[in-house]
Amino acid sequence: MKKIYLASDSKARKQLLSILGLKFTVMPSKIRKEKVKGASFAAIVKANALLKAEDVARRIKSGVVIAADTISVQDGKIFGKPKDLKDARKMLKSLSQKPQWLYTGIVVIDKDNNKKRIAFEKTRVFMDKLSDKEIENYFSQVSPMDKAGSFDIQGRGAFFIRRIEGCFYNVVGLPLRRLYLMLKSLDIKVFLFIFCLTVFSAVLSGCSTEYNIVTGEEETYFYSTDREVAMGQSIARQAEKEIKMDEDPLVQNRVEEIGKKIAAVCDRKEIDYHFKVIDEDEVNAVSLPGGYIYIYKGLIDKVANDDELAGVIAHEVGHIVARHSIKKLQGSMAYSLLNILSAAASQGSSNAGGVSTAADAAFTELMLGYSREDELLADQLGARYLKLAGYDPRAMISFLRKLEDVNKRSPIRPKAYYKTHPYVPDRIRVVKQEIGDKINFSDYINIEQKKHE
Repeated sequence: MKKIYLASDSKARKQLLSILGLKFTVMPSKIRKEKVKGASFAAIVKANALLKAEDVARRIKSGVVIAADTISVQDGKIFGKPKDLKDARKMLKSLSQKPQWLYTGIVVIDKDNNKKRIAFEKTRVFMDKLSDKEIENYFSQVSPMDKAGSFDIQGRGAFFIRRIEGCFYNVVGLPLRRLYLMLKSLDIKVFLFIFCLTVFSAVLSGCSTEYNIVTGEEETYFYSTDREVAMGQSIARQAEKEIKMDEDPLVQNRVEEIGKKIAAVCDRKEIDYHFKVIDEDEVNAVSLPGGYIYIYKGLIDKVANDDELAGVIAHEVGHIVARHSIKKLQGSMAYSLLNILSAAASQGSSNAGGVSTAADAAFTELMLGYSREDELLADQLGARYLKLAGYDPRAMISFLRKLEDVNKRSPIRPKAYYKTHPYVPDRIRVVKQEIGDKINFSDYINIEQKKHE
């Protein structure tokens, strides 16, 4: 097996290679980028990637060198890594106004056989328009200095991305499919072998068909309950390292006590439930695989009483009971990412960088919300569990109307609780149907589906 050298000290590129299982040595290039006058953007990134690869190739006796260079382009202007925070603020503000193109040049040199491959990838990125406050909040949590365009799509920068056209990993910094094809053309089998082994082991680790008691359907899961819990532990551990948790024992005890009552009456009791509070001013909540639920302090400040708070918690418990989080992750993320997460907590992992990246990606994916059908089912289950736990299920309706009012009065924030959920009248209808209340004309405004009637 040939030794692989990565001609970059980029954290994102190192983590991407680690996730795929590639063993490599980091040997950053010492050359400076060149500005090629009159050249196309594709030619610029390919030329700079080649300079990096050749610089490292001259310093080794044998092996394979992988080098890459990424730029962001908007209206014909190139945005690389920012010079300082002032430049980063200006850069991100500009990029959020219009679509941008991410170009990555990638070079692979096989020194033993004197062969090389040169290619590029481009991806179009559409962002939300960002306010100065949103940019400052983002920079307080994520350093923009080592990122082309000043943002990271694989981390919290994903909250600003409306959509992308093209390779996701190109925006992260290394187009994996393009790299695979280049290695394949050089007859370097290590990438394909490890990738296939990761997928194969993930599928065999717990693929099963189970009857889901709340959906009434046979569903396929690639991960057993134990692996799901381990995955949730990995994501929760990483999230709590990076997110400020609320240390007020009264607030934490309030959430835990309500959560325990809801968990005691839910339809899934084979797992332990964990309820924690995030000290951020967002009206939001998130549920992770295996029973981990986080409520934002901003949401707690909005509820009028324990019944309304119980409604939010019951909704998140509903997601866990229906296994929405694990189904979403196994449907949207690479098997290699999930395999790292599920193995990390149960068996330990020496790949700290891979676990960190996979956990960040999973947390971000879940923060972006579930399908409308999943959200409505969680509302239905939440109303049911509220009643069984002795809380007033109509509190869900009062809180939903409160969210609707907030939505009308102020701009939607990137992580707002009501942004990633179905229209409020549709949600209220589902809750009313579950508790047997009369449905009136206003409950049918903005209804998008009627599956739960």
